[in-house]
Amino acid sequence: MLDKIAEINGSINGVVWGVWGLALLIGTGIITTLLTKVFQVSHIGHWWKETIGSLFKKEVIGHTKEKGTISPFQALCTALAATVGTGNIAGVAAAICVGGAGAVFWMWVAAFFGMMTNYSENVLGIYFRRKNANDEWSGGAMYYLRDGLGSKKGCKWIGKVLAVLFCIFTMLASFGIGSMGQVNKIVANVAAAFDVKSLSSINVLGDISLYNIIIGVVIMALTALITLGGLKRIANVAEKIVPFMVVLFVAGSLIIIGINYGAIIPAFKAIFVNAFKPQAFVGGGIGGVIVAMTNGFKRGVFSNEAGLGSSVMVHSNSSVKEPVKQGMWGIFEVFADTMVVCTMTALVVLTSGGLEGGVFNVATGEMAEGLSDATLVGGAFNEVFGWGNIGQRFVAIAMFLFAFTTVLGWSHYGSKAWEYLFGAKTTFIFRIIHVITVIFGAVLTSSLAWDISDTFNGLMMVPNLIGVLVLCPLVMKITKNYVDRKLKKKEVSPILSYKDGENE
Repeated sequence: MLDKIAEINGSINGVVWGVWGLALLIGTGIITTLLTKVFQVSHIGHWWKETIGSLFKKEVIGHTKEKGTISPFQALCTALAATVGTGNIAGVAAAICVGGAGAVFWMWVAAFFGMMTNYSENVLGIYFRRKNANDEWSGGAMYYLRDGLGSKKGCKWIGKVLAVLFCIFTMLASFGIGSMGQVNKIVANVAAAFDVKSLSSINVLGDISLYNIIIGVVIMALTALITLGGLKRIANVAEKIVPFMVVLFVAGSLIIIGINYGAIIPAFKAIFVNAFKPQAFVGGGIGGVIVAMTNGFKRGVFSNEAGLGSSVMVHSNSSVKEPVKQGMWGIFEVFADTMVVCTMTALVVLTSGGLEGGVFNVATGEMAEGLSDATLVGGAFNEVFGWGNIGQRFVAIAMFLFAFTTVLGWSHYGSKAWEYLFGAKTTFIFRIIHVITVIFGAVLTSSLAWDISDTFNGLMMVPNLIGVLVLCPLVMKITKNYVDRKLKKKEVSPILSYKDGENE
């Protein structure tokens, strides 16, 4: 049965992640970048000040008592909880193993343009959000597809159909990227770093070890404890874990990179050169470039989720009234996820032991004996922290925190999609189903869980990007309004909601 699933998934994956899918993804980022006058660069000082530079302001970090509403910082942490996951560790390693060092360059390209895609999604999310039956904010691609795209002449039914499709794909993605894919990598790393022979030697359900299943059950129980409490509980956990885990992983990575400082410049050279002239194991000529580019783009989106329309569903619960303000948190989200965390992972892999003969041979694509894409980063840490297997255990703990918080964030995304289709009063049913799917991540093969996640991402991406593209002029209008009011100090009326007074 698993072979049949893999065959069907491969066919769908080849379509959504083919030339047209990638063109839609990067094209949307380029268009939103140009229409906002390269906002991520031209206003870098402003969005930096309004995000990371505002963390000591009460209105940014202070908790709100309003039902279903969280602070901008909690919204960021919950969004980062869902985005900073296995894609930042195992995903980057997988991209390098298949697409070579050059894949990292294409991850950066996707992230640069993805900043403005994510910005646009969040601007539209705040602009088109509304209160649900529980008097909580609800926003996301389904709403700007229905009320934004659907308001265009002759597009009413197109908007409604795409909104429903987006919700269906989101729920499927929450089981893939937001559950099975994450748990699969947790189990692989924890089982390798903290092996218990008496349990791992016992096989059940074919060749699945009893130890893997026990780890899966523990994760399932922890997920239920948090996600069944709703968004407030998820956000409270995320704002405590996410800053800690990101700082811890970056600090550990900097130590590895610092010790291997002699390989830093060669690593960057390999990234830039191999992006356009891949090594032989990737493929020659234009074919090799396409392999590197495709893997960089796919893993970049898997990591930062720009273009999926996912994180907007939690950003829309922010207490912020100004669409552009929450949009800037979206820019920072992609920056932190890919430009910082993913880059750290890539440099750890490429510098540990040198580019030819370390944990990964840049020239041949060979990994050190006993390592896989799931455990490659752990092996790189062991090159420096080998005593007592400390390096691999450190990465296993980091992977657990990264992936587990992703499961929490995606539980919220899936529940919002369920809410749109079946009503706010029934979301508890979805959360229970999502918790149950966790155990499947412990028994699926690594490649299948990863491939399914890729496919669901691609399916979710298509309707969302259609909506963003059609509504680009609106994003440009809202952005210009904000720049005129806040930066140029012009006396113009703010544009906050598609319904006057709704957000005030």
